[in-house]
Amino acid sequence: MPAVLCLAGFGDDASMFAGLLRTPLATEWHLVPTDLPGFGAPTAAGGTSLRSLAAFVLERAIDEGAEIVLAHSLASVVASIAAGMPTSPISRIFSLEGNLTAEDAYFSGTAADFDSPEAFRSAFLARLAERREDRTIARYRSVVANADPVALWQLGTDARRFSDEQVPGDVLTSSARATYVYNPSNCPEATLAWLSESPMERIVLEGASHWVSVDQPERLSEALLHTRSGRARIATASPPLPKAPS
Repeated sequence: MPAVLCLAGFGDDASMFAGLLRTPLATEWHLVPTDLPGFGAPTAAGGTSLRSLAAFVLERAIDEGAEIVLAHSLASVVASIAAGMPTSPISRIFSLEGNLTAEDAYFSGTAADFDSPEAFRSAFLARLAERREDRTIARYRSVVANADPVALWQLGTDARRFSDEQVPGDVLTSSARATYVYNPSNCPEATLAWLSESPMERIVLEGASHWVSVDQPERLSEALLHTRSGRARIATASPPLPKAPS
């Protein structure tokens, strides 16, 4: 049974994979939901960046003997950096609507617009509170409220820098065999355009939210189990207009 590290996206923690542990996928894969430093795990002493989190993920992958990572949102960037590090065993990344272009940093990237961790945290929580009627967003907000505010701000600022200096999707596809799992309606136009030019494997989940492991774990389980029998389906239909959850 292959070990699979499950990494939550910006500000979230491993609780977002709780539902997936109760699906058939958990009988085929040894799922290892993993809290990252500052986001469920103790904050790293040297500060929080994509690379510091990637180093943490590399250690966990080696400890668990994990060659596969299931990474949500910004954690897809963390996983791709970890996969490219020397001695990394990571050879496969399933990216759950991970960052492919700078426009995907519609939550994390806004940290760079604030001068302090507390200012960003307050503004971010207020932004999420505007959608409190959405139970999935309400769960996410409650987790973000418990994240380390300095780690949250540092990581978001680094995400902006990273996306300004390179294309996250190019880093992902060059680091490991990657499969993109997404609902086109959740993606910015730039990301849909990038995907239209990429041969990357992808699984389309029409109608799914950005947090499919939270609100539709059975559906995600079924989609991922199909990859065990062959190549993931390549989306060829013209994508609908984007409705990014920004």
